[in-house]
Amino acid sequence: MNHSIVFIHGSGDSAYIWRLQIEHFGTDRAFAIDLPGHGQRVNTLPDEVGVLDYARSVLAIITGELHLDHPIVAGHSLGGAIALMLGLEYASELSGLILIGTGARLRVHPDLLESARIAPQKAGHQLQELAVAATNAASMPGILINEQVTPGPNMLYRDLAACNSFDIMTRIHEIQLPTLIICGTEDRLTPVKYSQYLHDKIVSSTLHIIPGAGHYVMREQPEAVNHVIEDWIDKKDCK
Repeated sequence: MNHSIVFIHGSGDSAYIWRLQIEHFGTDRAFAIDLPGHGQRVNTLPDEVGVLDYARSVLAIITGELHLDHPIVAGHSLGGAIALMLGLEYASELSGLILIGTGARLRVHPDLLESARIAPQKAGHQLQELAVAATNAASMPGILINEQVTPGPNMLYRDLAACNSFDIMTRIHEIQLPTLIICGTEDRLTPVKYSQYLHDKIVSSTLHIIPGAGHYVMREQPEAVNHVIEDWIDKKDCK
């Protein structure tokens, strides 16, 4: 079965971050969405939200706008937290999860959170520099910054604050959906141990650690990520 895949971006990003995945899987099968206040989507949420608020918005887009039946939800960083929340609260609506560079808890350094509040552009650049592997540090941050659609006012702070309050470590074992977990070996924002924890706690999970990549593994090593996703879906459908 060719399951639809819905890709959810992370803090301060937009659907465009997934363009290499959409090109690979095709627009008839793969859908990248903007969270409220990001990319092309108007903001429909208050200034302070939690991951559950974002999850409800995503579910409304999946069911009411895209009209997808039991898609696989793939999320990066904050998007991964949203995917996890969907897996906890709305599992019956989904057929699987793909978690990329995320964790069951996503604490944000207080200095970065404050920077996102008072100087979001500076904080965004700082995040991009931290988010790539050292081997990609010369080129990738600039590419990511140039590709970004500037989020609405206060969106980066709102996103990071939602991450900072996110903690499902005591509930992660409740997830029963087939789950693929992907992490770059050099991820400094959500280190490999975060993905290993998810793998240890989610009974029907598969873990792939991809060399030569940091937090933006799907942009730094897109072919490897796309192959891992495709292979996992193929094996999942054979069961």
